[in-house]
Amino acid sequence: MTDATPVPARIRRDRMLSLVRDREFIRVADLAERFDVSEVTVRTDLDALASRGLLRRVRGGAVPGASPVVERRFEESRITAAAEKTAIGHAAAAMIASGDTVILDVGTTTTAVAQALAAREDLTDVTVFTSSLTIAMALEVATPRFTVVVTGGTLRPAQHSLVEPLAGLVLAKIHAGVAFLGCNGVDVSAGVTNVNLPETQVKRMILAAAQRRVVCADHTKLGAVALAHVCDLDEVDLLLTDGNADPDLVGDLRETGLAIELAAVKRSPT
Repeated sequence: MTDATPVPARIRRDRMLSLVRDREFIRVADLAERFDVSEVTVRTDLDALASRGLLRRVRGGAVPGASPVVERRFEESRITAAAEKTAIGHAAAAMIASGDTVILDVGTTTTAVAQALAAREDLTDVTVFTSSLTIAMALEVATPRFTVVVTGGTLRPAQHSLVEPLAGLVLAKIHAGVAFLGCNGVDVSAGVTNVNLPETQVKRMILAAAQRRVVCADHTKLGAVALAHVCDLDEVDLLLTDGNADPDLVGDLRETGLAIELAAVKRSPT
């Protein structure tokens, strides 16, 4: 419907936000028709709302903003998207060859990587550096084929992780072949983000210590934005996620130039 008097931008944006929340998804073209403005104006309005965290831009339109990302204990997180994390773990482990040097960041998805690595009996002479006590224990069964180096540092019980001070002493002196990084969010605009500051500092050190950087994030992390910025997308060589990821989100991320691999998820028979 066309209004005789143009709607002020502030009011128009408020109404757009209400429509997005009511419908869960709305197209740019539909908003342009409803408010009798150009699609360029609609995109500007949606971008302004997205910059305030009120909604999230997706290809062709917008969806409601994600709920704030909060930190959950390791034991709670590991049961979320468990099959997807297992798939990512196997895909990551397949990238490793005997003689490689690997850094495994803290997290439930990277723990799945460690478990898949330990199960590969063909691997020998692999050195793994980690800031995670859980990962170190998962790899213990693979010794002496694997050499496991724990960074040291101050214990964070919520994630069984080791942070500064001291965690950086080891990372500052190594040049690993590949790092598998965990995170709480991967977003087109915000990049890779994490829910707590102490581990974020260690993640940045991990990125600096590796030749190849692989972010391991299940589909629930795509489009999410957490508290602390870890890195921009162009500082990552590969995003390894699962085949249940939203195709639109994957498409938007790929348009930034980010390489993405989708791990096939196996479901248990019911």
